[in-house]
Amino acid sequence: MSEAAPRVWPVEIKLKKSERNLTVTFDDGKVFVLAAEYLRVESPSAEVQGHGLAQKTTVAGKRNVTIERLEPVGNYALRIIFGDGHDSGLFTWDTLYRLGRDHDQIWADYIAALTDKNLSRD
Repeated sequence: MSEAAPRVWPVEIKLKKSERNLTVTFDDGKVFVLAAEYLRVESPSAEVQGHGLAQKTTVAGKRNVTIERLEPVGNYALRIIFGDGHDSGLFTWDTLYRLGRDHDQIWADYIAALTDKNLSRD
């Protein structure tokens, strides 16, 4: 989120394991349904993001990944434990909000990166 944006807080977080998604409702009224695959491939972990934009990894083969559980981290983030064992990214409220708000562009960039690298979601 930009520094000028007001800080937002989740008022409800629902994990729907059977649908493989996380629904987050924020105090500004925005509701985002975030697929497990999307959250996994955009994990804020160093494994995925590296230590700078040029180091970001394009994670393939996660179409059927699940979310096993959520763990609160203080009052500022969630640790998402994925079915493939990945659990090192801390999803702050700002990160979850940005992933919801900018979903279409982030997802389009991900699909383009898969295509450019001849990788698959499967």
